Amino acid sequence: MAGRRPASLRLCASVALLVVAFSSLTPSSDAYDQLDPNGNITIKWDVMQWTPDGYVAVVSLYNYQQYRHIQAPGWKLGWVWAKKEIIWAMTGGQATEQGDCSKFKSNIPHCCKKDPEVVDLLPGTPYNMQIANCCKGGVLTAWAQDPDNAVASFQVSVGQAGTTNKTVKVPKNFTLKAPGPGYTCGPAKLVKPTKFISPDGRRSTQAHMTWNVTCAYSQFVAQRSPTCCVSLSSFYNDTIVNCPTCSCGCQNNSTAPGSCVEGNSPYLASVVNDPNKNSLAPLVQCTSHMCPIRVHWHVKVNYKEYWRVKITVTNFNYRMNYSQWNLVAQHPNFDNLTTIFSFNYKSLNPYGVINDTAMLWGIKYYNDLLMTAGPDGNVQSELLFRKEPSTFTFQKGWAFPRRVYFNGDNCVMPPPDAYPWLPNASPRQSASVLLTFVAVWAALAVLLANA
Repeated sequence: MAGRRPASLRLCASVALLVVAFSSLTPSSDAYDQLDPNGNITIKWDVMQWTPDGYVAVVSLYNYQQYRHIQAPGWKLGWVWAKKEIIWAMTGGQATEQGDCSKFKSNIPHCCKKDPEVVDLLPGTPYNMQIANCCKGGVLTAWAQDPDNAVASFQVSVGQAGTTNKTVKVPKNFTLKAPGPGYTCGPAKLVKPTKFISPDGRRSTQAHMTWNVTCAYSQFVAQRSPTCCVSLSSFYNDTIVNCPTCSCGCQNNSTAPGSCVEGNSPYLASVVNDPNKNSLAPLVQCTSHMCPIRVHWHVKVNYKEYWRVKITVTNFNYRMNYSQWNLVAQHPNFDNLTTIFSFNYKSLNPYGVINDTAMLWGIKYYNDLLMTAGPDGNVQSELLFRKEPSTFTFQKGWAFPRRVYFNGDNCVMPPPDAYPWLPNASPRQSASVLLTFVAVWAALAVLLANA
């Protein structure tokens, strides 16, 4: 019949609708970071020498993420042995559990678990237990912020393993916690052995074997609710646009007491220092947004050839000092950033020639530590931009950032229709004019109909 679609076309249409529906539910944007498309943590395992029943290896973690770092209590690396390997000894790191080593009578191994987990040693570890790049408490800085401290290493002596390139089996099922979930690691891949250059540059040596593991971060895999939000204001509008309500959660002291605390509460000190509470769980000040971190972007001054912005980062978490924090903001005028006061700055250029993404972080020993909630729990800076006549405008919220990240997590932005507008370009004013226009035309239509 005419107008009836063939069954195959209806089937294709149904499949297409299902694909669209499922893709809309899949948070792919969280698994792939558009601002740091090549960011990852690479684990390099270098077999340096053979032993009577195995080998000695140096394991290194390289944080190639531009702005996401690992803070205290640090990383935890795990894997599953391919055979019946054990760890005889370690330097610069330690296994969290020894496991069952009861079959060993004299020389007791460091770890006998099939699936060991290793952590970094703490600062101040005796020198005879250290190797290069160890003993930072598991903290790894972001690559763009401090590449010298974006590497961690430990040495491991493996027993009951092969003693040649053909008999050694690569471990499997690598996991990386930082300190909780969030990273997904691929399989170990054999690569060309790492070469090492002597300090005088006149000789090179190489590892017997090398394999790499790549781990990528996803905020969705981490199962984390947002941890930061953005508020906005400007000199040309008295409206302060707060963070969206319940950006990071909602106040629910009736069913979940202790989820937040008032800043002037007489019980604040006892709640913060409660030894029975998990120190990693945020205890935030009671606010409408309930976020540990708020980033405020204020359009401050308009000059003839320049304009100025003030950024304030406020900590509402009573249990966390944010050391080596960083902020990433996206705005088209970052290609004409002239001066930045009291923050460090680096252009990320995720799109090649388009320079619209900036990474900001504190100056060492000055404001690189964001203190806990309270009078000192904020850092701030001002940015001076040169106007580009072809693009600059204060209309339609152009002066506000497109996206903001704090410590690698995407912050919740206010809806665009809530941005501070110019007095003569208010969306509310435009709406009232439209309503008046419609009312007039409706009245005219009634008059003509009754004429």
